[in-house]
Amino acid sequence: MLEIRALAIPDVKLILPKRHGDARGYFAETWNRKAFRDAGIDADFCQDNMAFSAAKNILRGLHFQTPPHAQAKLVSVLSGRIFDVAVDIRKSSPTFGKHISVELSAEEGHLLLVPKGFAHGYATLVPDTTVFYKVDAHYAPANDAGILWSDPSLGIKWPVRAEEAILSAKDVKLPRLADIASPF
Repeated sequence: MLEIRALAIPDVKLILPKRHGDARGYFAETWNRKAFRDAGIDADFCQDNMAFSAAKNILRGLHFQTPPHAQAKLVSVLSGRIFDVAVDIRKSSPTFGKHISVELSAEEGHLLLVPKGFAHGYATLVPDTTVFYKVDAHYAPANDAGILWSDPSLGIKWPVRAEEAILSAKDVKLPRLADIASPF
């Protein structure tokens, strides 16, 4: 059984799986096509991705794919804890440029649904963090894009100071939101 909650930007959803546990551990259903469709979510997931981060303060994002290969993502944490962010980059949206941030952990087991039209990123809050996410479009390198994680216009209060953030060479060079022509 899944509880699906809309957040302050209603298209972004927090998924709370019910865990059934005993002395051995627990079982949880994390994705169910019927439950998602009943909640108005019609994502046809086609690829699973996993990212391991060895250290605290690793920051990945803010990433998105442009149409026709735009992706919805269902993000979960298999080990560790992250500060997860989704930024609305849909030009006609009343929440354009606004963001949602949540903490996801293996301990809680919650998931975040990031729909198409959002840039996504996260920061690891502890070492040895593994993030697992489903996407509804295959990776298309020519459609890979992003926004600078520290763009002040976004107002994201990251739990990582800029001088402590560990970023890829690609993510350091991403443009600010005002410098992209959003395709959404």
